[in-house]
Amino acid sequence: MPSSILNKYTQVDGINVFYREAGSRNNATILLLHGYPSSSHQYRNLIPILADRYHVLAPDLPGFGFTEVPSDRQYQYTFENFAKTIGDFVTALNVKSFAVYVFDYGAPTGFRLALTRPDLKITAIISQNGNAYVEGLGDFWAPIQRLWKDNSKQNREALLPALTLEGTKSQYFDGVPKDLLERIQPESYHLDQALLERPGNKDIQLGIFYDYRTNVDLYPQFQAYIKDNNVPVLAIWGKNDGIFIPAGAEAFKRDNPSNTVVKLLDAGHFALETHVEEIGIDIISFLGSHIA
Repeated sequence: MPSSILNKYTQVDGINVFYREAGSRNNATILLLHGYPSSSHQYRNLIPILADRYHVLAPDLPGFGFTEVPSDRQYQYTFENFAKTIGDFVTALNVKSFAVYVFDYGAPTGFRLALTRPDLKITAIISQNGNAYVEGLGDFWAPIQRLWKDNSKQNREALLPALTLEGTKSQYFDGVPKDLLERIQPESYHLDQALLERPGNKDIQLGIFYDYRTNVDLYPQFQAYIKDNNVPVLAIWGKNDGIFIPAGAEAFKRDNPSNTVVKLLDAGHFALETHVEEIGIDIISFLGSHIA
């Protein structure tokens, strides 16, 4: 019988973090870190596949999903703070060792966590379109890179179409083969958009776009972590993604050639929407070979 997914909250860092949990705590833990514009909801179909063998945690980052940030907390929505919050989250749950699945924004969050919390042991990295290399940045980033150079009202407003329903849908549909389009569940992008529409949230997201530049500055440190720690890496990417392109997956081999597996799927950015069974099986096989 499949493991039930429990929907929970825990108070950490002055924030009410929402998370999904499944599987026995006696098993090794997998931490699933989501990206933009989604939440732990993106893992709804992957969690049951993994939970028979692993303890699975999937939190919502501040500003996303159902995590609640009190206004008087005056939280700064930066990747530095995301990593701190997630570090406090796993500590609050008494998790000291875990494999981490990083996607999109989850990648810099996870790599920052690795750099700032050496007391936490990361046993393996599954990167699904989770970038750590300049060569992995696709054309999608051009208008955001203009914002990095000039954080002006004009450059911020130029990004507003990305925050519309059409912009959100494009993240799900672009690069998906026509015969797989019907696998994409409409509640996924409609939920994302409903949460983006909360008062003040679009300003938060524009600020996060701007803050992403600080991750690029840290890419060399992320790469050094991969090289120096020899952590097993499974880079399993949608090869048709225009946001984080396949060169970013291949680049992991450069820093960890003997312990990296790269697999490119005929999928877009949200590869779990169309290839969840294949990704789940590959994760189980990969982790079984590396962390048992």
